Amino acid sequence: MSKSFVIGVDYGTDSVRSVLVDTANGEELVSSVFYYPRWKDGLYCDAAISRFRQHPLDYIEGLEFTIRECIQKAGAGSAALVKAISIDTTGSTPVAVNEAGLPLALLPEFEQNPNAMFVLWKDHTAVSEAEEINRHATSFDINYLKFVGGIYSSEWFWAKWLHMLRSDPAVRAACYSWVEHCDWIPFLLTGGTDVMKMRRGVCSAGHKALWSAEWGGLPPNDFFSTLDPLLDGAVARLFKETYTADQEAGQLSEKWAARLGLSTDVKIGIGAFDAHMGAVGGQIEPYHLSKVMGTSTCDMLVAPMEEIKDTLVRGICGQVPGSIIPGLMGLEAGQSAFGDVYAWFRKLITQPVGQLLRNSALIDVQLASQLEQELNDRFIREITVAAAALPLHDSDELAVDWLNGRRTPDADQRLKATITGLHLGTDAPRILKALVEATCFGAKAIVERFEQEGVPVKGLIGLGGVAKKSPYIMQVMADVMQMPIRIHRSDQTCAAGAAMFAATVAGIYPNVEIAMQKMGQGFDAEYQPDKSKAEYYARRYERYRRM
Repeated sequence: MSKSFVIGVDYGTDSVRSVLVDTANGEELVSSVFYYPRWKDGLYCDAAISRFRQHPLDYIEGLEFTIRECIQKAGAGSAALVKAISIDTTGSTPVAVNEAGLPLALLPEFEQNPNAMFVLWKDHTAVSEAEEINRHATSFDINYLKFVGGIYSSEWFWAKWLHMLRSDPAVRAACYSWVEHCDWIPFLLTGGTDVMKMRRGVCSAGHKALWSAEWGGLPPNDFFSTLDPLLDGAVARLFKETYTADQEAGQLSEKWAARLGLSTDVKIGIGAFDAHMGAVGGQIEPYHLSKVMGTSTCDMLVAPMEEIKDTLVRGICGQVPGSIIPGLMGLEAGQSAFGDVYAWFRKLITQPVGQLLRNSALIDVQLASQLEQELNDRFIREITVAAAALPLHDSDELAVDWLNGRRTPDADQRLKATITGLHLGTDAPRILKALVEATCFGAKAIVERFEQEGVPVKGLIGLGGVAKKSPYIMQVMADVMQMPIRIHRSDQTCAAGAAMFAATVAGIYPNVEIAMQKMGQGFDAEYQPDKSKAEYYARRYERYRRM
C-alpha cells in the first residue's frame, strides 16, 4: 500500500483539534488545536439561563488554522499525501440557516445575535419545548419517540428549533432550515450552496431529529404542525435520506482547497458526533460501554442487529442502526455534566481567590495573573490527591451530580444537584470526594438501565481527558461499577476515529472495522475493582438513588 495520510477533525466544546494520521498504522503524526476566541471570552452565553451559543466564525477560523498548521508541521510533500478528511462535532448543536445553507450569524444583520448562532449541546433554554414534545407525542398512534428512549430532550434538534422560532421573530423570518454542526462542516468544505442538497448523517438524524427508516424518514408534517404552527412545513425543508459516516459527502471545493493548501481530490466524509467517532477511535467492541469522558459523558454501545432485534432501551439517548459502526446497532447514553462538575467546583473556589489576587494592593498585576494561573492548574490535581487519601465512612458527605440536569437515564434537564451531610469538618477534599462518587454513581445508573432492559454491559472502555488524566476518578469508577475499565492509549480518540472513517471514505480500507484494527493504538492502562470496597459503594449508591 502506497503511503497516504488522512485528517481527522474533532470539534469539542472549547476547541477544535485536527490530527494528521498515517493510514498504514494509525500513527498520529502531528496535531493542532485552536481554542474558540469568542467562546473563551464568554460571548453570547448566559449560564444563569443555561444559554450556550457558539459563533460559526470560531468553527471556520479553527478549521483553517488547525489543518494548515498540521500540513506545515508535517513538512514538504505531506499535503499531496492527504486523501480524505472526516469531521466529528458536539451534538446536538444545530443552527438556523438560509436556503444556501449559510448560518444566519454569518450575515451582517445577525452577526451579534445569539439566536442566529449554533446552539451548543449543553444549552438548555428549550426545556419547555422538550416537555411539550413529550406530551404531544402521546396523542399519536405511532410512537415517534421509541428510538430515542421514549423521552425527548431539551438538548436536541427539534426542541431547540422550536424555541428559536418562538423567541426571535427576525431570525424566524430569515431561517429556512435547521442544520447540525456535524452536517454543516462537510457541506462547507465541499462548497455546498443549496441546503436541500446537504448530505445529513444518520448519527445526528437518528439520535436527535427523530429520523427512522421505520416511518420512512422524519415524522410527518402533521406531527410538528399540530405541536406548533410555526413548524408547519419544516419537514419539507429538511431531508429524507441519511448517510453513514463511512460514506462520502463530496470532494474538497476549490475555495477550501486553496485555503487549506490541499488538492480538490481530497474526499470529505459524512460527519457524526464526537462520541460516536470517539468510540471507533477507542476501538469499541460489542456490548462494551465506551465512555467518552469530557465536560459531559457520552456512553456508546454497539450490538449486532440480529441479537438486539426489537429490544428497546427506555430513557437513553437513542438507538440507531449504523450510527456508530455501519451494520451494527448504535446505542447512546450519557451524563449532562461530568468534567463540568469538577470544573464547577474548581471555579467555585479559585475564581474569587483570583479576583482577590487581581485586586490586591500587595502584588502587581503580572504576578497576580501568574498566581491565578498556577492556582487553576494545580487545584484539582492536588485536592484529588487529598481526596484519594481519605478514609471511607458511611457518614461521608454525599452528592447528586445533576449540575446540568440529567441526560440519562430518563432525561430531565430541570433537575438540580445536591450535596448533603455537610458539617464543620467538611473541607474541599471531602466535597471533591462526594462529587467524584456522584459522577460515578450516575455512570452506574446508566449501566443498570441497559442491563434492566436486556442489553448486557460486558466491559468498560474509558476515553477522553478525564479518563487519561485522573487515576483517582477511574479507580472510583471501577470500584463503584465493580467492573474493570480499560483506558485507551490515544489522547485524541475522537479525532482518531474521524481519521479511521476518513481512511474508509478514501477507499484505503473496505470498512471501518478493518480501519479500526489497522489504525487503533490499543490500551495503556486498566483499573481493576477493589472488591473490599464493593459493599461500601453499594450502600452509598442506594443512598444516592434515594436522593
